Amino acid sequence: MPDTSATHYVAPIKDGTIAVDAVKVAEKPSNLWRDAWADIRRRPMFWISVIIVLIILLMAVWPTLFTQTPPNSNCQLSSSNGGPSAGHPLGFTFQGCDIFARTVWGARTSVSVGLLATAIGSTIGLIMGSLAGFYGGWLDGVLSRIGDIFFSIPYILAAVVVMSVFSQFRNVFTLALAIGGFAWASTARVVRAEVLRVRQADFVMASRALGKSRFGTMIGHVIPNAIAPLLVVTTLSLAGAIVAEATLSFLGVGLGSDTMSWGNDISQAQGSLRVAPMALIYPSIALTVTVLAFIMLGELVRDALDPRARARR
Repeated sequence: MPDTSATHYVAPIKDGTIAVDAVKVAEKPSNLWRDAWADIRRRPMFWISVIIVLIILLMAVWPTLFTQTPPNSNCQLSSSNGGPSAGHPLGFTFQGCDIFARTVWGARTSVSVGLLATAIGSTIGLIMGSLAGFYGGWLDGVLSRIGDIFFSIPYILAAVVVMSVFSQFRNVFTLALAIGGFAWASTARVVRAEVLRVRQADFVMASRALGKSRFGTMIGHVIPNAIAPLLVVTTLSLAGAIVAEATLSFLGVGLGSDTMSWGNDISQAQGSLRVAPMALIYPSIALTVTVLAFIMLGELVRDALDPRARARR
């Protein structure tokens, strides 16, 4: 029989105690995207990048909102290399075209090539990386070696070859296909690494245990949870694709000379650099600001989606 005569002392509970482990039921549970948004929206550089990107996209979609001057039909040789004047704040090109109008309208072509090339490269990279990372085995080996081959080829050099061979088809889609078709390998590597991490999660095993097919599990559970790094890579790839279009057009193997783009404007202005440098400087500034805005946005999104980076700040 246990000794029940022993006295047990319990510390008295004082008034005013607080429940340190209380849970606020009204608050929404935290997740990666909510934490990332809470972090990134407090950073001024994020809003600066977003505003610049929105202005560039608005110029590409609706250029007449910024200028009513036709970029080509109103060219006058009498105004060749002329300076700023009423209605023409940036002056004129060698052909007597309005520099401001051409810079505004050039955003449509440059951004279109960048978006289309990024969409092509990201789609190929997502498919190749997801299949290689999720299924593994011989399929991973084959797809990884294909990716290594494309990764070892500079995509600008490959695009030069493609556009030189198919010079009669020099348009936005062909150029975007030439860029995106060779720039997907880095995206595939990032996606593969993230899929390898996600496929070990408990919810993936639970999905398979409930009878869902491997392909269905990959589409419904693995890829949605591995999409965060792809978002960062896509933003940075967009900046690279815009630069690639300008580089190829400057070299004369990109878009046709009759197509308005920042690369073509820079290429055409190099002959009159000494007498009219503004014709080259303004498209270059537009290109530089656009690329920097997308790069800054990608860097900020990457830091916001990385919990370790948030903890270090």
